[in-house]
Amino acid sequence: MIDVTHYSQTFGKRTVLTDVQFSIGRGEIVGLIGPSGSGKTTLIKSLIGLQQPTTGTITVLGTRQPSLAQAEKIGYMAQSDALYEDLTARGNLKYFGKLYGLKKARLRARIETVLEFVDLKKDADRPIHQFSGGMKRRLSLAIALIHEPSLLLLDEPTVGIDPALKKTFWHEFEQLRQSGVTVLVTTHVMDEAERCDRLLLIQHGRLIEAGTPDDLIQRFGSIDEAFIQKERV
Repeated sequence: MIDVTHYSQTFGKRTVLTDVQFSIGRGEIVGLIGPSGSGKTTLIKSLIGLQQPTTGTITVLGTRQPSLAQAEKIGYMAQSDALYEDLTARGNLKYFGKLYGLKKARLRARIETVLEFVDLKKDADRPIHQFSGGMKRRLSLAIALIHEPSLLLLDEPTVGIDPALKKTFWHEFEQLRQSGVTVLVTTHVMDEAERCDRLLLIQHGRLIEAGTPDDLIQRFGSIDEAFIQKERV
């Protein structure tokens, strides 16, 4: 699903990512774990084709990035909600669904499915400016899912939401994984990291470790401790 080889990213004289390499297969939840400013969002943007790698290659669903060839198979949820505040939840879903080429009966069916999935059916016809922050995050996830992507890229999807909603989101991610969707999620929250199948630890723009949560905990004592020990090396 994803293959990253010797990937580095610079902006002017500033190097953000250096020689990153990893692969992700179908039906995995993989956590990209690291502190703020470590390069997680830059990596996600390269995976969805928003920027040209400075060096190295990024291949997503068999297509070298940047490219729009696989856009209809990729769902993306950014850190910040990008919603039309004057539209209703249903109106936002209709708009974004049409951008992905959904039409008529299929569009209507997908709207109802994702509204149910994120528990927004009863609020579907309210304008977004009346929504709480958590409701907006749920709608952003629904938009990322509207076109039934096989790959879901989530950039800190639970930031700023309450623990109950966070638990709901992770239940939904696990449902998606069971249906064969591959999920790459960035976070700096360790309890979320432990719910992933595999972890990619990134620090100062470098991939410093990779493995299952249990493997990393066994080797370092905790996921946090992995960052501390690697920092000392």
